[in-house]
Amino acid sequence: MKNLYSLMVLGLLLSQFALAQAENGAKNKEYTDFKKALLEPELVVRLNLSGQNIDLEHQDFKVFKNLEYLNLKNDHLKSIPKSISQLSKLKVLDLSGNDFIELSDDFYKLTNLEELYLNEEKNINLPVTLKLLGKLPNLKSLHLENDNLNSLPVEIKNLQNLEFLYLNQNSFKEIPKEIKGLDHLQYLDLKNNKIAPTMLTHENINFGIKINL
Repeated sequence: MKNLYSLMVLGLLLSQFALAQAENGAKNKEYTDFKKALLEPELVVRLNLSGQNIDLEHQDFKVFKNLEYLNLKNDHLKSIPKSISQLSKLKVLDLSGNDFIELSDDFYKLTNLEELYLNEEKNINLPVTLKLLGKLPNLKSLHLENDNLNSLPVEIKNLQNLEFLYLNQNSFKEIPKEIKGLDHLQYLDLKNNKIAPTMLTHENINFGIKINL
């Protein structure tokens, strides 16, 4: 009886392990074909549609109820699909290299969004965008790389929960003082800017965070 019980316990543990492995595999699978993703939308956790010549602005993204990662980089978007705001589980969104000027008005509904990429968005209305992003309670990481920036709007202070800010490949000549209002900021990336060594005074670097130059 003891051997039978042990075998039953072992079988149960093995089945649970196999189920956990299957769930992890499904979660790590990245879909790159939109049509295939639409065939099994409830299984899609990661969707990478970067650099694709397809009409995405009128697609219904809300069918991907379990989506956590969405990449729409370099997709020539002139506006953000409205249905994206209904992705309640979305954590990471890459909108880099598109043609829109502002985010959609209902972007604030992405309450679980933790990381947002807005790289290579030289035409974006940054003050309006930052004001809207300030309504996202879980936004921890923001990428504004290669956006032709030489200063930060005061609206950056609306992002009170921000921990990581990436400003690589812009035109900053000094560390933006506006970040002093970001109490939770831990890391600032300013690589490949125009900050001269003479600007690295005690006043400029004493922000209490890690700054990568």
